[in-house]
Parts: sequence; structure tokens; C-alpha cells
Amino acid sequence: CPAGCSGSAPLSFPGWERRAGCSPGSRQIQLWHFILELLQKEEFRHVIAWQQGEYGEFVIKDPDEVARLWGRRKCKPQMNYDKLSRALRYYYNKRILHKTKGKRFTYKFNFNKLVMPNYPFINIRPNGEWGGQG
Repeated sequence: CPAGCSGSAPLSFPGWERRAGCSPGSRQIQLWHFILELLQKEEFRHVIAWQQGEYGEFVIKDPDEVARLWGRRKCKPQMNYDKLSRALRYYYNKRILHKTKGKRFTYKFNFNKLVMPNYPFINIRPNGEWGGQG
């Protein structure tokens, strides 16, 4: 499990830190990395998945659930898709990802812009799918 993933906090943390799915390192994770984590895991294929035949393109099948999962990871229970999509738009200017025109809830990563050495468990395959730990 990569750093920042959900788990129980040590007893030395105050009670609010021990909320379900909220861990001390959870606030450091970037949204783009969280999305890659979800895309990697089989159990989230009904929520978010790679687009077949399109390298780096993915579709958010259940926007409300992705937002709920992101809110849980970041310890922000009020998270919704409107807020999450605003955060995704931040990545457009950085050219990390962009919205796919004409396709709802569909985005495409620009893997050339991502700094991948920090995430050695990510193994991007040419077809846009990937392997790795998980």
C-alpha cells in the first residue's frame, strides 16, 4: 500500500485523526496520483476506468463516488464532484491532464509531464493500462 493510503492512525494522534479512512499522511497525496491509484485497482473499475484504445485516457463512471473516495482520503467529508472537477482543472494549465472534448467525465493524462520517479510502483503500459503493486 503506497504512502498516504487509508489505515488506522497511531494512538498518539487526537481523536479527529482516527476517523475511518483518514490517515496522518493522507493530506500530502496529489489528486492525479489518487486517480492513478483508483485506476490501478480492480475493485474500482465500476467507478473509474481506462478508455480502451486510448493511451492515458480514462473515464469517471461514477463521479459522486470518486468525489466521496477523494474526500475520505483527504479527510474532507464535504467533497463533491464539483469541487473535485475544479481541482482537476488546475492540472490543465500544468499540462498534467486535459478534458477530452465531446466525452463526458473523460480525461487524458500527459504522462510526459508527470514526475514518475516518486511513484515507482506505477508501471504505465503503451495501451494506457498499467501494472504495479496492488
